Amino acid sequence: MAAQNNAPLPDGLEIAGYRIVKKIASGGFSIVYLAYDEDGNAVAIKEYLPSSLALRQPGELVPAIASENLPVFRIGLKCFFEEGRALARISHPNVVSVLNFFRANDTVYMVMAYESGRSLQDHILRRRDKGERPLVSERFIRKMFNQVMNGLREVHANKLLHLDLKPANIYLRMDGTPILLDFGAARQTLKTDMPKLYPMYTPGFAPPELYIKNGNLGPWTDIYSIGASMFACMVGAPPQPADQRKTNDKMEDHFRKLESTYSRELIQVIRWSLRIDPLERPQSVFALQKALREPVAEKREEDTALLEKVSTKLRSFFNSFGKAAPGDAANIHHNTR
Repeated sequence: MAAQNNAPLPDGLEIAGYRIVKKIASGGFSIVYLAYDEDGNAVAIKEYLPSSLALRQPGELVPAIASENLPVFRIGLKCFFEEGRALARISHPNVVSVLNFFRANDTVYMVMAYESGRSLQDHILRRRDKGERPLVSERFIRKMFNQVMNGLREVHANKLLHLDLKPANIYLRMDGTPILLDFGAARQTLKTDMPKLYPMYTPGFAPPELYIKNGNLGPWTDIYSIGASMFACMVGAPPQPADQRKTNDKMEDHFRKLESTYSRELIQVIRWSLRIDPLERPQSVFALQKALREPVAEKREEDTALLEKVSTKLRSFFNSFGKAAPGDAANIHHNTR
């Protein structure tokens, strides 16, 4: 069945103790609504409704599913439900909070905490439209992605993979802190079991192992997508798709152009994350985080060492004249800030 446009649930609908306010997002796999619970708290409700398998007409609640699509639809529904249950066990400030999940209208719904803000993709596009240069600062990239990876480490520790990391699925709260949204593991399960559901990945952000059936997936898969998302922050567009890179890799030209704006160390971290061979990438989020932090730490250590060296020389200079040095290393450090 070709993909089709599914009608959203009507505004004002009461369902399982929630009142639908409006549709706020939709894709080929699901529809997301803003809703209120019985206490008046805002929540986001994600409805499992793959457009290649089910069709819901305006005015209807239950989608029509052709008999030949029913087995695949049920596999996806089970995966979606299991993924929601696994996410509900995770409590981390950088991972979406799953509050509840329920069955209705012959499908499954995931209830998440609603937060004010915007996606990283919206943030990038607004800055691009304003002609900001650099598009996103290096400091922002380092700080924000370190927090993203804090959340991703917790996800991996719970034996989950995200599998659809990209700026559109990184949500920035009003205070700038990020949240990981819209996990793609259930979609990937469908893709693996049923090849007719290709593609289930986002070109540019997906590593080569997501392009093939039964690819070797692991933390390195999400790490490629992290590198691609950092790259997108710099240029305002995703990297060259992985399948094209296998035959004609043009990424080195992009990296060289970025060296005039961003540090060589940061570009090297992104280059490492975007290796085509999964074994050549960081094998854990911790390793990537360490690499992202290290250049800053090393610079700090170099500065401290230089100050200590200057302090020692000054002491030697003044002592050679039999005089006390005018200040210790701490004072010199303070005065050179």
